[in-house]
Amino acid sequence: MIDQESPRHDLPADFQQVRAFSEQLCQPLAIEDYGLQAITETSPLKWHLAHTTWFFETFVLKPFLPGYEPSHPGYEQLFNSYYNSLGSPHPRERRHLLSRPTVAEVYRYRHAIDRRILDLLDSSRCPAQALPRIELGLHHEQQHQELMLTDLKYNFAQNPLLPCYQPGQRPLLHSSELHFTPQPGGTLWIGHDPAHGFGFDNEGPRHQVLVAPFALANRLITNGEYLEFIQDGGYRHPEFWLADGWHQVCIQNWQHPLYWHHQGSEIMEFTLHGLQPLMPELPVTHISYYEADAFARWRNARLCTEFEWESVAGSVCLPLKPPDLAWLHPACAAPASTGTQQLFATAWQWTQSAYAPYPGYRPTAGALGEYNGKFMCNQQVLRGSSCATPVGHSRASYRNFFYPHDRWQFTGLRLARDL
Repeated sequence: MIDQESPRHDLPADFQQVRAFSEQLCQPLAIEDYGLQAITETSPLKWHLAHTTWFFETFVLKPFLPGYEPSHPGYEQLFNSYYNSLGSPHPRERRHLLSRPTVAEVYRYRHAIDRRILDLLDSSRCPAQALPRIELGLHHEQQHQELMLTDLKYNFAQNPLLPCYQPGQRPLLHSSELHFTPQPGGTLWIGHDPAHGFGFDNEGPRHQVLVAPFALANRLITNGEYLEFIQDGGYRHPEFWLADGWHQVCIQNWQHPLYWHHQGSEIMEFTLHGLQPLMPELPVTHISYYEADAFARWRNARLCTEFEWESVAGSVCLPLKPPDLAWLHPACAAPASTGTQQLFATAWQWTQSAYAPYPGYRPTAGALGEYNGKFMCNQQVLRGSSCATPVGHSRASYRNFFYPHDRWQFTGLRLARDL
């Protein structure tokens, strides 16, 4: 399950920081906001807070603390996400019905488990095997921190009042010309290198692939460019669409990205900062794989493969700052830059690669083997990271994955071309 040589340098401090940031994300909420779940794919924020705590209790305290008694026997089912080898999880689509435990009880649960984990880390009896589990739990919680924001955004969007998560500071807007940079390709090493720290098991084993020469766009596609696709009949012409994508267009009546709204002659976009006028310069986001692929065909281009993307991103500096809570939305590319931009910390980028195991991949034995491996079917790989991705959770080898029709994440697109 875990692909790493050693845990973080200061695990207790990192543990406290990650756990505190989850609670910081909840500070703007009213108590009524914690229980929202508009669709099966989203979860209430109260459930996220409890599930990430259940993870530490289940995979660290229970196996490594002799005589440990669970906080509540019911929590083992209520806050189990999909680990069927640990019992029968509470149905995902019914998480919003869990009015009990209360929000206050969930916070007490979090803080009680936090104390037990920190006591374990401070103990000379802490088994070495527990440290990678705690490290994994922190990265798992960072995944949920991003989900907390995207789930809340979707849930808020179902309210006719279109409530604001918190006020935002509108970014500076500018345009950056789109161009394609030739890339040499070649026989390349792909996947996570354990010598570089933590990696999920689906990022390895590291292996070689043959990549033909290609060209990659210097930045993501903008709202304005995507609007041209719409105005040219992009959602009305089946020739641009994969068969499954066209089926989704027809049955879902897709006409534009998720969260776009027409108010008279003006197009608005719902954001975590409320309803905003659509800004043409910003990257388009909240689109499905099908929409990204159709746009690429319309532009006589294609989506890149995950290997092409990684071959370019491997030499790019990773984000050092946490998400900007003053503007939780993809930002513009820098107009003066000549390099490849927006690979990280902007929007997840759909690739044309199916989510499948790398050669030699073997999931970890036991319940933790359910983390990634059993989802390697019928999904597409996304690369990069988004404006909501926590700092320290971006790397060139990271393989995110969603179903091709999913739109509620911060998903965008980058074009590629053959040479």
